[in-house]
Order: sequence, then structure tokens, then C-alpha cells
Amino acid sequence: MKKVSNSKPRAKRSDDMHPEYDFDYSKAKSNRFAGRIASDQTVVLLDPEVSKFFTDSESVNAALRALITALPKNVKREARK
Repeated sequence: MKKVSNSKPRAKRSDDMHPEYDFDYSKAKSNRFAGRIASDQTVVLLDPEVSKFFTDSESVNAALRALITALPKNVKREARK
């Protein structure tokens, strides 16, 4: 007796698609970080040497707020536009 596979046959890729882009979506997981970032927030990546000093968002925000207060007034006005 022949074994029958329960898995769906994979879709054939078009000829212009490279084989390294043939992604098996059956092994994909949902993004656990999706929905955690509010629409008015911006996510940035810190370089490793910077992240040694700023280990959380509060320390980054405090440093940036201090920098903003040190900026000339005309630069602050331009940023608000």
C-alpha cells in the first residue's frame, strides 16, 4: 500500500524567481512584536557601541530631550513644521 502525503503540493514558482526566494510558509510564525508599537512612535536601531550606554528607551529619550533643549531656537521651530 502506498503512503499518501497530507501536505499540500508546493506552488510552482515562476521562471524569473530565484530558488533562494522559494519560502515555505508552512513553517512561518506570526510576528510576536506586531501591534506593540503605537502609530505615533518611531523605532530606531542603535549601533552596538551606542547601545552600551543607552540600554532602555527612557535613557535614550532623556538624552535626546537634553539635546533638544541645547539646540538653537530657530532649529526647534523648523523641526515643529
